[in-house]
Parts: sequence; structure tokens; C-alpha cells
Amino acid sequence: MTPTRVHSGGKTASPSTARAINDRLALGFLQREGPLTAGQLKTLTGLSRPTVADLVERLQDAHLITVVGEAGAERRGPNARLYGIVADRAHLAGVDVRTDSVSVCVADLLGRTLAEASLPIDAKTASAPGGPDAGLPAVEAAVELLTRTAAQAGAVPLHSVGVGAPGLLDPVTGTLGHTGWLPQWHTALVTALRERFPTQLLLENEANLAAVAEQRLGAARDRDTFVLLWLGGGTGAAVVLDGVLRRGASGGAGEIGFLPVPGTGKLPAWTGCEGGFHSLAGGPGLCALVRSHGLASEGVDIHAAEQALRSAVAAVQGSEGAAVEDAFLDAYADGVAIGAAAVSAVLDPGCVVIGGETGLAGGDELARRVQERVARMSPVRLEVRAGTMGGAAVLRGAVLTAMDAAQDDLFAPES
Repeated sequence: MTPTRVHSGGKTASPSTARAINDRLALGFLQREGPLTAGQLKTLTGLSRPTVADLVERLQDAHLITVVGEAGAERRGPNARLYGIVADRAHLAGVDVRTDSVSVCVADLLGRTLAEASLPIDAKTASAPGGPDAGLPAVEAAVELLTRTAAQAGAVPLHSVGVGAPGLLDPVTGTLGHTGWLPQWHTALVTALRERFPTQLLLENEANLAAVAEQRLGAARDRDTFVLLWLGGGTGAAVVLDGVLRRGASGGAGEIGFLPVPGTGKLPAWTGCEGGFHSLAGGPGLCALVRSHGLASEGVDIHAAEQALRSAVAAVQGSEGAAVEDAFLDAYADGVAIGAAAVSAVLDPGCVVIGGETGLAGGDELARRVQERVARMSPVRLEVRAGTMGGAAVLRGAVLTAMDAAQDDLFAPES
């Protein structure tokens, strides 16, 4: 039987290369479309029937796909067999590391959740000053959480682990850079995970992972170029240009919390972003606006402030007597628009997604007001969208990153 030969750049691929390309093509359709018959694979890939028969047999022998059922009760037999990816070939995990909590999710090779758990971290214990043992209880608790969750998912070993954390990620070393505003246990946790799980560990900035999730599953599914503006307890941004996540020369692309802006009364410093955009639109700015408009008490935290934001949105959308809430939303949109306008003027992404817990709380109402203000400030056209995944985007982005790595490895042709 003559193998399919693929032409690329005027050259004819070797038989082994052609088989590898065909296998990856078929696996891609099986991943995106779900179980398929050989006839459906033939239609989708454009390959000949004999070539599809060969690749199906090859992928079954490699334990990458298996028969999962039949298509149509009236059409039984070999031609009706449904083939699907062997999802339990490997497990993978996502880890979302915050300053006061850790969340983990263990999934199968298709990214389907098998077990999920979270754990609050005592901020005082975790950030206690000292030597190498500073924050050790937090590190041990986080490692145990992932170990226990992986055991709940089954006996299949973890192939890849994606970890999202705030802070600067050095693109050369793949480690979290030293910062003065994050607890020491974050760096120690990454080291401990590498020691405990002899597997592929992928560390990424939390806003970047949120952008991955919003692009694959959320508000930016139709966008190859956009910026995610992460608003919550922390503030950040992720830059996606022509489908590629851009991290910058030192990993600092998107650290918009440090952007000097008017209205804060001071300038940020490398040890902290107080006085930057974070103070205007992040947790401190939102809490201050909630208090100043009388929507919460002096002791309001970010969670209560986000609830006040949700309530304000509901009030202005549900009645005509919500003057205070309307003024509060206008004031917050003013601050967020400064960052969005700066991003638009420098990058011209065409779209900004307001993500994070705060973006989810403000929803379409906040996005609409921000877009109106940016339009008055800049001639560059910008669509502002509300993120749909909130704080869950980081964990989901970590799972997707681990899934991509596992599939790239397991789906790679044998040499």
C-alpha cells in the first residue's frame, strides 16, 4: 500500500513524516470533535480510506485511541465504530497559587476534571520572616493537597502539572523572580512540587493563564489578538498578539499594576505597586470607592467590595432610583478606563477583556462604561468585554497548559 505523501514548501515529506502529520491531524479532530468513525475522520482530514484505516490501527496499537461505541443503531459493524482518545492514558494537574490560598484540579488527558480541592493559607504563617524554613507549613500543606487530590482521581500518575502564581516569571530560567510584595513560600512551593512530582512542571504568571482560559473557553474565543486586564485582589494583564502569549524580555509584560497613573497621589516602587494602576482599579481602589460611596463599612475587604459591585450593577439595571450606585460605577469605570486606554494606545489590541473576580462582578455593565470612556480618550478603536470565567480562569488555564504539554508529548510520533 502506498503511504500518503505530504507536500510542504515544494518538498515531498518522507513516509514517516507523512504518517506523523496524519496521526496528529486525526488526533486533533478527535480531541476537538469527540469520538468519530473512520468515515468521519476521512471526511474531516481529507485522507484516503486506506490511509485512515492505517492510522486508526497505528493509533490503537499505540494505546492513544480506542473503540468507545458505535454510531447509529441501524448501522452496525466495523464502519460504525466510534473511536475516541484514551483519556486515562495520563492524568494532569493545575495549581492556582494565591497569597492566601491554593487550589488544585486533577484532570484526564482531555482536560476533564476528575478531582478538585482548595485550601486557605494562613497569611501570617506563610509570610513569616526567617531563613529557608519560612512559610514551610504552607508549602507542606499545598504539596499534600495536590498529592491527596491526585490520589482521589485514581492511580494514573501525573504527566504534567501547570502552576499559576502572581509575580514576575523569568522567561530564561522559568522561575519566579524576587519580588518584595509576595510571600517567600511561593518560590519554595515550586521547588517542593518539582521534588515531589518527578514530572513536567510548567510555571506561569496567573494573568497569562487566565488569558489562556478566556481565549479557549471564555470571552476571547474569537480573538487571536487581545489583552486580558486582570482585576481582583491583585492587578495584572496578559498580552496575546497574533495568537501568541507575549511575556516580554524579563517576563514583565502585563505588570500593569505598576503603571504610574494620575489620581493616586504617589508613584509605585519595585517593592510594591501602591500608587500605580493597582491602587486605582485593583483591590485597594475598589474598596476605597465602596467606602466613599457609603456602600460598605470601613472594614470592607476585596470580597465584600466585589459583592457591592455586583449589587450596584443589579441596582442600576433594575430600577431608576440607584443614583449612588450609578455614581459608584462611573467612578470605578473612570479608573479602569485609564489602564485600558493606556493598553490600547501602546498595543492597539482591538479588544480588552476585563477578567478576574472583579471583572466577573462588574460584568457587561462595567465593560460598557469602560469602553465608552476609552472611546472619549483615544482615537484607537477598542472593544471592551467582560470576562466570563472570573477567578476560576487561572486554575482552568493551568489545566489547559498541562493538557497541551501532555498531549504534545504523548501524541508525538515514535522515531
